Amino acid sequence: RGIGCSQMYDVVVIGGGPGGYAAAIRASQLRGKTALVEADLLGGTCVNRGCIPTKLWLRAAKLLRNLSLAGEFGIKVTGHEIDLSALVQRKTGVAQDIRTSMDALLRNHGVELIRGRGTLKNTREVRVGHKTLEARNIILATGSSLDVPGAPGLAEAVLTTDQALDLSEIPSPLVVWGGGPVEVEMAACLNAFGARVTLAVDSRRILPKEDRETSQRLAQALREQGVDILAGARLDAVEKSGQGFMVALGDRSLETARVLVAGRKPNTEGLGLTEAGIRLNAEGSIQANERTETSVPRIYAIGDLTGGWMLSHAASAMGVVAAENAMGQQRTFPSHLTPRGLWTSPEAAAVGLSEEEAEGRGYKVEVGDFPYSVNGLAMVEGEVGGAVKVVSDASLGQILGVHIVGAGATELIGEAVMALQLECTVEELAHTIRMHPTFSECVMDAARDAASWALYLPRK
Repeated sequence: RGIGCSQMYDVVVIGGGPGGYAAAIRASQLRGKTALVEADLLGGTCVNRGCIPTKLWLRAAKLLRNLSLAGEFGIKVTGHEIDLSALVQRKTGVAQDIRTSMDALLRNHGVELIRGRGTLKNTREVRVGHKTLEARNIILATGSSLDVPGAPGLAEAVLTTDQALDLSEIPSPLVVWGGGPVEVEMAACLNAFGARVTLAVDSRRILPKEDRETSQRLAQALREQGVDILAGARLDAVEKSGQGFMVALGDRSLETARVLVAGRKPNTEGLGLTEAGIRLNAEGSIQANERTETSVPRIYAIGDLTGGWMLSHAASAMGVVAAENAMGQQRTFPSHLTPRGLWTSPEAAAVGLSEEEAEGRGYKVEVGDFPYSVNGLAMVEGEVGGAVKVVSDASLGQILGVHIVGAGATELIGEAVMALQLECTVEELAHTIRMHPTFSECVMDAARDAASWALYLPRK
């Protein structure tokens, strides 16, 4: 074929992040001729600038915390400091190892990786440079990018999450703008590294989309660790002041070395969506139904492009659904089973409805709550902060949501996802058996509390 000649594929995926990568492999597993188009690094934000690098930094923060607690276990530690250059080197190396594995796995599954920027030529063709790819199905998975607020003077002071993960020294004092999961994680991490951090949010509390008790528990932990939380703030303006900046936050002004921001927006520009007739939501994300199909048949959109929580594991799950539907199956994406998590100290994780959401939907709610302070392993390991909360329908015992703040929360939430997926009742979860001593006992015990027979709590 000459330059510009088209090639026919069953599925063409635009974007090689977690969602697009999963979609391409699944389509190939189902015997579809598949191409994956990627203009930048495989792995997208998650592998290169998001999930993996931030968790590596948070792991370092947790190790620092463990060193400070070592004396309680009879271990004497003298002298330690953070070497950011070594941390950045490890972050870069881990991301490179993952990309190498991803590239090899694509080849193993017979997925053709095409380097370049993919755009929709029409509803059945994708243009990549001078090449045109014909596709029976197209999956859009171009992710999201940073969305920096337009406050006057902010551009000079801004520190994005991309930049923060390559820092050679920790800026202090530091204002972190926003109360979402990424901002909370970065505030906790940089505080652990020695920065004097103010977490400024425009909402009445941090994590406004999560259960109120999760927000309260994590806010208390952050304050105890030295993070100042300023709720109900406005990011009005930033001005140069000495060696740093003065940031106006409504009725307060703070000195800061930088202002860290982590907001994101869907990467929809330049994709050719208008030409293809694909409808967008008001905030600019792509409209997609429960099958992940857009307003144009056989064109699917997954992950950050569709807005919402913008989670890599949600993108991967959506990618599988999109690929299976593209290959003739009838699948829906169970958005209510998508877990959320923070790798702070303590960790936090959730799935399903908050207590407030359940009440808002008309459920008669029964709540079970089990504190880590009563758990044997938590006492052994000195991780007594937090609790497991089970939100259920009082009439049927149906589990509606599970919210965990405490050690291992991001792992424990997996069994809560399974409980919701299998439509487990609180009685069924309460009658399960857990290893002792483990943190997982807290999930069982919270279900027992929701069922009104908690063994290890005082009678209500």
